[in-house]
Amino acid sequence: MTTDLQDLPLFRQSNPATSRAAAEASKKFRGEHERRILEALELGPAHRDEIARRSGLEQSAVWRRLAALERRGEIERTGEVARGESGMKQGVYRITAASR
Repeated sequence: MTTDLQDLPLFRQSNPATSRAAAEASKKFRGEHERRILEALELGPAHRDEIARRSGLEQSAVWRRLAALERRGEIERTGEVARGESGMKQGVYRITAASR
């Protein structure tokens, strides 16, 4: 299987064989996380901690993926703020009509 280097932003050309394999594995992993986040948001709008709970992902994994999903227009912020488990305020996200 040939993969475009544009699809592998983490690919390092200094060690092509191992870097390509790691980047391809990362891409698959990223896709799985994004799918689980979208499934969690199908249950309704949620803040980062709630998305992590619903999806079974670590909070840090959710945080890293939200920006990419938002940039692609698959999710959006509702404008609401909720307190997470730590008591800190977090933005609330929802799936966009385009990604349904």
